[in-house]
Amino acid sequence: MRPTSRGILFLVTEDWYFCLHRLPIARAARDAGFRIMVATQVRDHGEVLEREGFQVIPMCWTRGSLNPLHTLAELRQIIGIYRKHRPDLVHHVAVRPSIYGSIAAALTGVSPVVNNLAGLGLAFSSGGAYARLVRAVVTTAFRLLFGRPGNCTLVENSDDRAFLITKAGLDADSVILIRGVGVDIRRFAPTPEHLEGVPVVTFVSRMLWPKGVGELVEAAHILCERGVVVKVRLVGMPDTTSRVSVQEQQLAQWNSEGVIEWLGYRDDIPELWRASNIAVLPSYYREGVPRSLLEAAACGRAIVTTDMPGCREIVQHGINGLLVPPRDSQAIADAIQQLVEDPATRQHMGAAGRVLVEEGFSEEYTVEQTLAVYRRLVEDRAANAST
Repeated sequence: MRPTSRGILFLVTEDWYFCLHRLPIARAARDAGFRIMVATQVRDHGEVLEREGFQVIPMCWTRGSLNPLHTLAELRQIIGIYRKHRPDLVHHVAVRPSIYGSIAAALTGVSPVVNNLAGLGLAFSSGGAYARLVRAVVTTAFRLLFGRPGNCTLVENSDDRAFLITKAGLDADSVILIRGVGVDIRRFAPTPEHLEGVPVVTFVSRMLWPKGVGELVEAAHILCERGVVVKVRLVGMPDTTSRVSVQEQQLAQWNSEGVIEWLGYRDDIPELWRASNIAVLPSYYREGVPRSLLEAAACGRAIVTTDMPGCREIVQHGINGLLVPPRDSQAIADAIQQLVEDPATRQHMGAAGRVLVEEGFSEEYTVEQTLAVYRRLVEDRAANAST
């Protein structure tokens, strides 16, 4: 017999990504009476999800592959999952699960559908022929799949919302802006900067070239040549499944040169921000809203980031940080130097960033916005079924 509680199925590529970015909303939905299923590639976090009371549905994803056979295999998996579990709502996380999941939902009659785009990625911020081809294909998929009745699209920044409405032709009412996944403002609490000693600039991200790692290292060299005393820290690991990952030996080489420190994976991120003076993310990747910048702002740290979709959603230039052009090491160095040499300004910026997070980026706020979307979609479906 089918369970009486309504079931939400999350479709996401990796269990670690779900735990990092979607666990709070899944918990809140569970506490609101929904039955939670998570279909994902299970690596190290399956037991974490099961301890939360979620049903874990293991599946295989072939990341970085455009092989049609892999695509068909993944689609067959998703179709089988939707037919077997018949969720009352599906929440697709990121571009690929949203496209594949929407196809499966259309073929199996599963509705309503939430397509959650955490940024549009590198293809939408690059100018090469391959990127243009991918953009065209993906935009067409958005137009054909996301506009179906019962579908709703969540985006994290206003640039992505405008793109989906103007370029993909989606109805404005179906594209909902919820700025990021939110941040736990109690865990990431503001603390006074350490003003004695060498100023610390911290970068927290996966070690991917489009995140601006190379440009930041070059900026660190520029600052060293200028005689600006600063410590630049890289926090995070390479992504071995990504074609744009920085290799570990490259990170080790930079670390041995002494211009930057590569700390690798760390799980004490609040403490790292409290030990830092400035947060930096010189990304030219089309982000949603970068989690690391949300957390840095919540901790009261001034930010240097690029004037790119997603990044400029959290940074107001001159208010809580500085925006620089993408792929511009000189501009990154100039912005870092400006904040290093003006502690009073960066502390005012840090305080402004904390207020910005409290007013519109807290975890509680974004979770409640998402739950409201779930309730509306499920109630609309029930109303339509009864007529």
